[in-house]
This record gives sequence, structure tokens and C-alpha cells, in this order.
Amino acid sequence: MSKTIVTETNLDKHNADLSGKSPQEIVSWALSIAKNPIITTNFRPYEAVILHLVAQIRPDITVLFVDSGYNTEATYKHAQKLIKDLNLNVITYIPRQTRGYRDVLFGGIPEVDSPLHEEFTEQVKLEPFRRALSELNPDVWFTAIRSEQTEFRNNLDVLSLSKDGVLKVAPLYHLKSEALNEYLVNNGLPSIATYGELDYFDPTKALANRECGLHTQI
Repeated sequence: MSKTIVTETNLDKHNADLSGKSPQEIVSWALSIAKNPIITTNFRPYEAVILHLVAQIRPDITVLFVDSGYNTEATYKHAQKLIKDLNLNVITYIPRQTRGYRDVLFGGIPEVDSPLHEEFTEQVKLEPFRRALSELNPDVWFTAIRSEQTEFRNNLDVLSLSKDGVLKVAPLYHLKSEALNEYLVNNGLPSIATYGELDYFDPTKALANRECGLHTQI
């Protein structure tokens, strides 16, 4: 993977320097040091914020969408609208195995406490994501993770490093849902009222406050 000037040694210093900065300032700083940045998205409603925020500054940035094949109809329609409205440069990665194959292999989507669930998650999310990062070779990875989402994420910061040393930048890290709703309305983006936060499904998580392994293993 490509590397940035941010390392484990100076990570805390850079996070301190970005403390109190606005999401726009964080994005501008990260893009100023990036050679090959990407945004990752699952097209949940609040993801429109980071897609709009980054695309306003870097319109041609690569947007990585790992499509598990289990998204709701509303999510796919929402994705198509954002791609068109924001003119996003989306690259989609999918699992190597078909959904039909997994239905036979796993008998459908395994329960989260099933020993099969780890392999299911590997197939539909982690392997395609690793493959994408290997082929796209980014040095900066914009992500919409926020501190209030899970206990694990609450222990991170605006900047963190992937296991391969890619700089993960979370411009929305300190924002609450209310601020994101306001951003959506102010910028004419599909709001939670028109889309529905609950009309989204991630088969690898089951619960909103559960980690799927993406940010703990990659």
C-alpha cells in the first residue's frame, strides 16, 4: 500500500493538530498530503454527507463501494441518486461467490453467534475490501465512521492507520446525528425523513452498534 507522511510515530501529533478543525478543514488537509485518496461508502443515508463533503473539493476522487448483494431496494435507489446527483466516480467490488452459492453453503445468512458467520463476513465484505485496497493502492482512505457509533470506534480518533499503513481519515468523527441531519437539509441531500435510516441492512452486523470486522481487521 502507498504511505503518507502520517505514521504510528506521529499519529497522535497530527490528531492533536486537527483537534477542533471543521470537517471541511480536515478533508482539505488530508487531500493536500494524498497522492491516491479514496472514499469508502455503503450508501447509508448519512454517507451522503462525506460523499458530498469530499466531492466538493475533489470531484474525481475514487469512491469504493463493496456491494455484498444484500442491500435493500431503497439503498440501491439511494446510491443511484447520489451517484447521479454528485457525479461520483464509483468503483464497485463484489464477492467472488454468488449469493446463490452462499445460500446453499450457509443455508442463508448465518446468525451472528453461528460459527459460519465469520466465514460469511469474510466472503461478502472483508475479502472484497482487501482486494479493492490491494488493487486501488490508496494512501488516504476517507471513512464516515463516528465516535458515537460503537464502543470500538469511540476509542479511535479522526486519524487512524489501517493494518497496512493506509491513513484512515474520519472527518465526521466528532459529529452527532443532529449535525449530519442539518448538513443533509442545508445541502439539498436526501434526508433521513425522505429515505429512512432503518431501511438499510448489513448482513454482517445485524445490530447497529456491532462491528463487522472492517475497521478492526483491515
